[in-house]
Amino acid sequence: MKRIFSIFVFSITAIVGQSNVATTAGSFLEIGAGARAIAMGSAFVAVSDDVSALYWNPAGIVEMDRPTTHVYHSPWLVETNYYHGGAVIPMGYYGSLGLSYSGVTMDEMMVRTVENPEGTGEKFSVSNVALGISYAKRLTDRFSFGIKAKMIQEKIWQMHAKGISIDIGSIFVTSNGLKIGMSVSNFGGKLQMEGTNTLVDFDLDETIYGNNDRIDAHLDAGKWPLPIFFRFGLAKEYSVLPGQKILLALDGIHPNNNVEYVNAGMEYNLNDILFVRIGQSHIFMNEADSGDKAEQGLSFGVGLNYQIPRGPKIRVDYVQTDFGVFNSVSGYSINFSF
Repeated sequence: MKRIFSIFVFSITAIVGQSNVATTAGSFLEIGAGARAIAMGSAFVAVSDDVSALYWNPAGIVEMDRPTTHVYHSPWLVETNYYHGGAVIPMGYYGSLGLSYSGVTMDEMMVRTVENPEGTGEKFSVSNVALGISYAKRLTDRFSFGIKAKMIQEKIWQMHAKGISIDIGSIFVTSNGLKIGMSVSNFGGKLQMEGTNTLVDFDLDETIYGNNDRIDAHLDAGKWPLPIFFRFGLAKEYSVLPGQKILLALDGIHPNNNVEYVNAGMEYNLNDILFVRIGQSHIFMNEADSGDKAEQGLSFGVGLNYQIPRGPKIRVDYVQTDFGVFNSVSGYSINFSF
């Protein structure tokens, strides 16, 4: 196992790609889902054993043997809010079905123009939404495969962009319990803004006096690809003392809009009741030749499981992540297993 981890880390750090920051649309798709996963440094592609697997690796939803729901909320950067929700329905031999929602919202703002810098009296809003449906099946006792289709929409005032993307993932469990996970997220077409704000008046020839200088026309906005992520990860759980376990996870990420980096995390489990987690994301990004600096870094969190007598099992998780100049960002998750 040590040899596998060594080869894995060496392969990731040896590859230094060209940075393509700010060359993709749908940036909200890069925000991780689930307090547990983020507390583990977002090293979750091989773990993926709860509903947040709908974001990290759709193959992981086969790990749930009871109907389960999940809600995650994080007051995000610059006065925005991030939400993620999902539900998984096990279907036995026929696999598992999952539904998910993620979005970023913000309060309305005043419409300001050059002529009306204090506001026109109108207000505008911004919202980004992704709706997904997933299916996964255990092909053997050690290998599972999953796929997810998403509808994506970005909206600002009277403009919007829509698109479709696909996530695919797999998980393989070795004979010694090492989990190997892989996923590709947001593979799809490009997004292009459309709407009322592209309408303009156009003059075909400004040199002709008296011609119609109010011809209806519209501007074509650029088409931008989605942020595609290829994730490869390893995870293994160890029993250290009776009733106590430690889960270690390591992910390598290759994005299409930045350099490669590594996420690492750990979870301490006490009697499947209390959990303590710590992780570090975007490792090696600061050392890349591109000069990009990762603001997101060290994260930690806690979780609590409670089985309601003759009722559902509830898990509540909390995470706090350091974001450098943006200070820290917290998040909360709640899971119900029926």
